[in-house]
Amino acid sequence: MRIVVDDLRGEPIRALLEEHLASMHEHSPPQSVHALDLNALRQSEITFWTAWEGNTLLGCGALKHLDAQHAELKSMRTARNHLRQGVARAMLLHILAQARHHGYARISLETGSPEAFAPARALYTRNGFVTCGPFEGYFLDTYSVFMTLDLSQDAALC
Repeated sequence: MRIVVDDLRGEPIRALLEEHLASMHEHSPPQSVHALDLNALRQSEITFWTAWEGNTLLGCGALKHLDAQHAELKSMRTARNHLRQGVARAMLLHILAQARHHGYARISLETGSPEAFAPARALYTRNGFVTCGPFEGYFLDTYSVFMTLDLSQDAALC
């Protein structure tokens, strides 16, 4: 598996992100969907990666700069044909390594509370994330779960 910074201009990533947004809207009401579209992911404070096997797109993920110490994990998605093959874990570990390399002390995320998001929540929990309150403009919402990881000590902050 090869993980690279992506410019979000290829057809495979456009299709995967459209699938991602459609899935988010399928499982959450519009006001509870916090997934970013292609243009929003092109912001300068976001670094976006894709995972590939040859010319096949396996998945994606992003890191959004919030401040000098805090970043947000965004847009984690595995292509449907590659679920349960370690793509999400590899992407998560890559992003965590990049966050540490850039000196972030904390990384947080928002994911869904419905059952469809249980595999994502389990992945984050297995990798040290713990639930916490809303951060960076989010609000309490029964459709959202907020999680965080203290990168400076590999212990969670809440």
